[in-house]
Amino acid sequence: MKKYFYIVLLTLISVSFVQAQEFPSQIWHEGRLFLTDGEILDGPIKYDLETNTVQRKGNTIETFNATSLEYFEIYDEYYGGIRTFYSLPYAMNPDYEVPVFFELLVDGNNLTLLCREFITVDNRMGGMGMGGMYMNPMWGGPMMGVNKLAFNFYFLQDGKIQKYSQKRKELLNIMDDKSSEVKLFIRKNRLNHDRRGDLLRITSYYNKLKES
Repeated sequence: MKKYFYIVLLTLISVSFVQAQEFPSQIWHEGRLFLTDGEILDGPIKYDLETNTVQRKGNTIETFNATSLEYFEIYDEYYGGIRTFYSLPYAMNPDYEVPVFFELLVDGNNLTLLCREFITVDNRMGGMGMGGMYMNPMWGGPMMGVNKLAFNFYFLQDGKIQKYSQKRKELLNIMDDKSSEVKLFIRKNRLNHDRRGDLLRITSYYNKLKES
């Protein structure tokens, strides 16, 4: 009975920990804004990709949209490293293009990898026991019914942005001229075609092949 009590207590504590977790778009980061008029602004910034807006905290809080910014950079202390988001024209609906923020993952001469993050609820169990609860939501698996960070990926090629369906066949079609080498690279390194870190490695490898 006492053992059961401790298991329940651990579960409640762990669930509270995960539910209280904040994601990158929900916190302030030290960063820099590059405006379309050439002005550069530094300071704490917070971004919202759903509304394509960025806030900068100074004496007051200023709000900028994708029309007024060329790009912005943040130092993400939560996940580590500098992340860069560009404002690029994209047709969110079939009728017309509007400026939209994309995070740059791989800047290649032949193929550029972009992404847009969003928060979703994952109802799958992310691992054995309680271990899945503590995994990094950017890279690892979540526990059942917990918010997680997810990504839509896009390829910029020949001046056009194409949304990636995260299907292996489509990836190999995009990299068709080097698909045999890419396929071998994926298998040899046990990479997944729909994971952020793995997709970054695959795209970088493809660009390297094209440049050699």
